[in-house]
Amino acid sequence: MKIFDTIAGMGHEQLVLCQDSASGYRGIIAIHSTTLGPALGGTRFWTYASDEDAIVDALRLARGMTYKNAVAGLNLGGGKSVIIGDNKTSDREMLFRAHGRFVESLGGRYITAEDVGTSTADMDFVHMETDYVSGLAGRSGDPSPVTAHGVFRAIQASAKEKWGSDDLAGKTVSLQGCGHVGYYLAKELHDAGAKLIVTDIDAERVKRVVTEFGARAVESDEIYTAEADIFAPCALGAVINDKTIPQLKVEIVSGAANNQLLEPRHGTALDKKGILYTPDYVANAGGVINVYSELAGWTSERAFRKADEIYDTVLRVFQIAKHDKVPTYEAADRLAEMRIKAVGSMVRTWPQWPNK
Repeated sequence: MKIFDTIAGMGHEQLVLCQDSASGYRGIIAIHSTTLGPALGGTRFWTYASDEDAIVDALRLARGMTYKNAVAGLNLGGGKSVIIGDNKTSDREMLFRAHGRFVESLGGRYITAEDVGTSTADMDFVHMETDYVSGLAGRSGDPSPVTAHGVFRAIQASAKEKWGSDDLAGKTVSLQGCGHVGYYLAKELHDAGAKLIVTDIDAERVKRVVTEFGARAVESDEIYTAEADIFAPCALGAVINDKTIPQLKVEIVSGAANNQLLEPRHGTALDKKGILYTPDYVANAGGVINVYSELAGWTSERAFRKADEIYDTVLRVFQIAKHDKVPTYEAADRLAEMRIKAVGSMVRTWPQWPNK
């Protein structure tokens, strides 16, 4: 792997490889862009097949955070870190304190938070060594309601684009995943008058949504063939692929799951089939908005108001897609790049020293 060629090709600013023998810590911090502000992105704790796989994952995720933060209209760049190892280990304090020390060494260029394989308790350990961490227990709280609200607004905007009205009363939504975000999304959809078809690998989660919101439950694979107006993936990624696309009987795909497209070409395939796709990182930006609210000291109400803006952002993505004649996933990237370029092109006022 030619590391410098790789990070240059992906547009990254910095890649930091870290190790601490005493704790057994092996970590990677990738900073993609700080044009809009400090790079924000969670810490993923995962067992990788190779060090190269871990580096590629960190780089890919960091770049994704740049685009997500830019589209969300936040003063944040994109970064990500990964810790290589078994995330089931109970010996965590020294591991995450070591991680915190390396985050601190970057002087605020990178701010971390929880991600796959990590928790708020782990972030408390990180916080023992640095203030450049978010997602702490007792701070911004559970991000699920804000994330779900953003997805709900994205669905409304998609309905507006597709049918000329954002009224969801009488519309049928097939919801894949009834976890924290899926549950709150189901509530908002139900309150808006939508009918729900749901599935989840956890039967208790399904039972709760069926009982509280009158949803109809189906088996996991049946969610793709369910006749509905909208498909809302809120569980695993890569669910839009060669196998599932021919099965879909919907007009809109808009959900909270990350990386819904197995490959970019599947976004093009949806477009050719006449299915309107809301790019996932635009729809689910409520999560990072909730994290930013902690950093900025916002109230919960302000975080929800910011998530409301996802409605207008989604409509802007659709506008770009139509104007440039590109699929919506490309239009979302273009919107992010426009904001990064605009902020990056602003004239600096001098002197900054010694007042920096």
